[in-house]
Amino acid sequence: MAPATDHPVTPLLGPPVYVVGAGPGGLAAAAALRRRGVRAVVLERARTLGASWRGHHDGMRLHTTRRMSALPGLPMPRSFGRWVERDDLLRYLERYAEFHDLEIVHGIEVTRIEHGGPEDPGGWVLHATGGRRLTTRAVVVATGRHHTPRLPDWPGLAAWTGDLRHSGTYRSSAPYQDRDVLVVGAGNSGTEIAVDLARGGAARVRLAVRTVPHIVRRSVAGWPAQATGVLVRRLPVWPADRLLRVLERVTVPDLSPYGLPRPATGPYTRLRREGTPPVHDTGLVDAVREGRVEPVAAVESFAEDGEVVLADGTRLRPDAVIAATGYRRALEPLVGHLGVLDGTGLPRVHGARTAPKAPGLYFTGFTQPLSGALRELALDARRIARAVAALPPLPAGVPVPRPKPVPVPPVSLPR
Repeated sequence: MAPATDHPVTPLLGPPVYVVGAGPGGLAAAAALRRRGVRAVVLERARTLGASWRGHHDGMRLHTTRRMSALPGLPMPRSFGRWVERDDLLRYLERYAEFHDLEIVHGIEVTRIEHGGPEDPGGWVLHATGGRRLTTRAVVVATGRHHTPRLPDWPGLAAWTGDLRHSGTYRSSAPYQDRDVLVVGAGNSGTEIAVDLARGGAARVRLAVRTVPHIVRRSVAGWPAQATGVLVRRLPVWPADRLLRVLERVTVPDLSPYGLPRPATGPYTRLRREGTPPVHDTGLVDAVREGRVEPVAAVESFAEDGEVVLADGTRLRPDAVIAATGYRRALEPLVGHLGVLDGTGLPRVHGARTAPKAPGLYFTGFTQPLSGALRELALDARRIARAVAALPPLPAGVPVPRPKPVPVPPVSLPR
C-alpha cells in the first residue's frame, strides 16, 4: 500500500473526466485518475461525501478489515481498530478527498448520459441539474448499489396505518425500547438491525425471513472472513461452494431448530446467481439461540386492522415494522437507453471493461464480492484509471464546461 506521503506528482493534462458520485468508489477513481495525470471532476448530488454511508445506522461497522478496506494512496489510521465504525469511515473519506486534492462539485445531479453524437462519436454528454451540459471523453458512474430505498408492493400496504419505515432511515434502537418490532429481511442490514434492537431494549424482535441466509463468522481465531473471500474469488463455483460450506458447518452452529435451516444453495452459487452475499455474524447467532431475535416466515400482506400477515398464515400486530428490503440502483434514467444494463438494472460490465457500444463509460461499486466491496473499489479505481489514461483525447474544438469545484472542509485524522 502506498504511504500516506505519496502525493500525485504527474501534472494534470487536458479536459476533465467526470466521476458521478462522491462515495468511496467515486473518490478512489478520481484519486487514481489524478495519479495518472488525468483531471477528474467528481459530481455529487448531496452536500456531503459518502451520502449513502451516512444513512447507515449508528452502530454500523465494516465487515472487512481496516487494512483491506483502505482506498488507494492513503491507509486508514490504526486508531480506527480492526473493524471500522461508520463515523470513522466518513472521516476517512473526508480526509481522503482533502489529501488527494480532489475536485468535487456538490449539489449537481447527473440525470442522463448520452453519446457525444456524430460530431464527437468518441465522447459523452452529461445532462445535469441547472441545465448543465458537460462534455467529456470518459465517464465513471459510481452512484453505488444503495441509491433509492425499495419497498415491495405488499398487498394492503397503502392502507396500512402502522409504524413502517425502511431500514435506510433506522439510526438507533432508542425509539424502539419496550416495543414489539418486526424486521423484514434477513440480509446484513436486517440482521444487524435486529441484533441492535435486541441489545437496545426492544421488548420483542422478530425477523421475517423469505430467503434463509448463509451465515459466516466475521473472524475465526483471528482469520477474517474477508481473507477467505479473497482466496476463493478466483475459484470455479463448485469448489468455492464446497470450501465455504465446510467452513460454515465448522464455525456456525445449526440454527434449524430456531427457524434458520442451512440453505440448499451454495453461498458462492447464490452470490453469482442472485448477487446475495452471506450474512456476517455480528451477534445474530447468539441472539437467535437465546430467543432475543425470533425468525418468522416472510411477510405476505398487511391488513387494515394493523396486523401483518405472514406467508405461513400467522398474523402479527407489531408496534413497528422496519423493512430491510434493499435498494434500487436507479440507473435506468441515467444510462438505461444505452443498452449497458442487464435485466436486474445492474451494469453488464464493470471496472475497466466497457460495453462494446459504450467505450469510455465505466461503472464501479455495483458488485458485492466476497473479498470486500471497498477492496474491490480500490482495485477497480486503478484499472479504470489505467484504461482512461490510454484513451485518445477529445477532438480539438469540442467545448468542455468546467464547473467550479466546492472544496471539502479540512478534517484531521489521528495517525
